[in-house]
Amino acid sequence: MRRPSIAVLVGGVGGARFLQGVRELLPEAEISAVVNVGDDVWMHGLRICPDLDTCMYTLGGGIDTERGWGRVGETWHAKEELAKYHAQPDWFGLGDRDIATHLIRTEMLRAGYPLSAVTEALCNRWQPGVRLIPASDDRCETHVVVSDSPEAAEAGERRAIHFQEWWVRHRAGLPTHSFAFIGSENAKPAPDVTDVIARADAVLLAPSNPVVSIGAILAVPGIRGALRTTDAKVIGLSPVIDGKPLRGMADECLSVIGVETTAEAVGRHYGARSATGILDGWLVHTTDTADVPGVEVRSVPLLMTDPQTTAEMARAALELAGVAL
Repeated sequence: MRRPSIAVLVGGVGGARFLQGVRELLPEAEISAVVNVGDDVWMHGLRICPDLDTCMYTLGGGIDTERGWGRVGETWHAKEELAKYHAQPDWFGLGDRDIATHLIRTEMLRAGYPLSAVTEALCNRWQPGVRLIPASDDRCETHVVVSDSPEAAEAGERRAIHFQEWWVRHRAGLPTHSFAFIGSENAKPAPDVTDVIARADAVLLAPSNPVVSIGAILAVPGIRGALRTTDAKVIGLSPVIDGKPLRGMADECLSVIGVETTAEAVGRHYGARSATGILDGWLVHTTDTADVPGVEVRSVPLLMTDPQTTAEMARAALELAGVAL
């Protein structure tokens, strides 16, 4: 019997935890995760890929489960020493264990290896049981157009900062006008991204931030088209429950683009494949309802309390996709 092939679009902690559930449900399946690279950034001469690393550490057993990101047993001596040199930026913490990953990645990138090949090499150590593929090997970074104060916003003063500065340093607290995916117009999907979507038995959108995780993936030319033309059903899982994001600040991001923080509004934001969108099915939590024209909606438990519970979410998504389990 052929192993099922599942493609999952993921970003952030929620996406990593959802992948645990998919792997728990289908340990023998061919699972390929297309991972957001919009958060990627250069810091202190190192290339940092937060979502790729969070997925790799989570699936490889090296994540700090309390924080949901970074290495378990982390220490911060390098960060302390950088602070003593007054090195900037001082608002982004690099853990000592985590730095090793960034050093290897940076060395390989500077030697000419593409990010997809670097990611595969790093995963040889962690053995995540899921193939992790960056959405693109090209620069495609999320930047945020902000004003430094309400008064500056009223005066029309705006500037663009990297998403990490907006998210980590300012906690999304600045007047915010829009998001820009820098480099996306010239980017291409990483090798095999469109192929794994095309040959999948089901494509799942993890309950990740719809704007700066899934949205950043969709900003890479060719990926939205692959979702619209695949023979597989495309099933999304709502990252919003009872009007609140499962994790992070998705509500802040949604408000910037004028989308309400509800399961229905996010589903309508993605839209139906039968129209101009990308969804065939949409899962919302049992306490929510949603009417998304052209999309089959089901209510199921969507709280990812542990891998076994998350596996049931994946089961519901694959059943809606028509995949026999």
